[in-house]
Amino acid sequence: QSYFVQRMEKLINSKGKRIIGWDEILEGGLARNAVVMSWRGNKGAIDAARADHDVIMSPTEFAYFDYRQGDAAKEPVGQPWYLPLEKVYSFDPLPKELSPDEAKYILGGQGNVWTEYMKTPQQVEYMVFPRMLAMAEDLWSMPENKNYADFRRRLDAQFPRLDKQGIKYRRSE
Repeated sequence: QSYFVQRMEKLINSKGKRIIGWDEILEGGLARNAVVMSWRGNKGAIDAARADHDVIMSPTEFAYFDYRQGDAAKEPVGQPWYLPLEKVYSFDPLPKELSPDEAKYILGGQGNVWTEYMKTPQQVEYMVFPRMLAMAEDLWSMPENKNYADFRRRLDAQFPRLDKQGIKYRRSE
């Protein structure tokens, strides 16, 4: 895989682009300009940042919106894992183990949704909303300005907007 990634990186760089790969690209030697998408916790992000590589944080425990949002008996068929709104909001994309110089390689975060269990766009919307709103606020807010109770209060004002746009969403507990 490393051989292929390094060959592809040359081609992609020749087009003025950068390769972005899941953290498995760390195994066997990382292409010089590659950006690491860290999904298996913080270890890949830490290793990549310490090797002077840019990182996008997307750990499963905070950023996988195909995980159910509540009681499995009340949720659509899907992945068995649970990711509530509050946990998404608590996501900190900067691993504590990084120094300030290393942390500059963390570009930000990303939410993911894998659709193998979702048959319609409405099912995707239901799995993404309102967690996408929580992640957006989480990633643009400084940690000292984050307040989950205040977010929940303000979230209620977003539901009529989603309704007006015809977006299907999960009403939070």
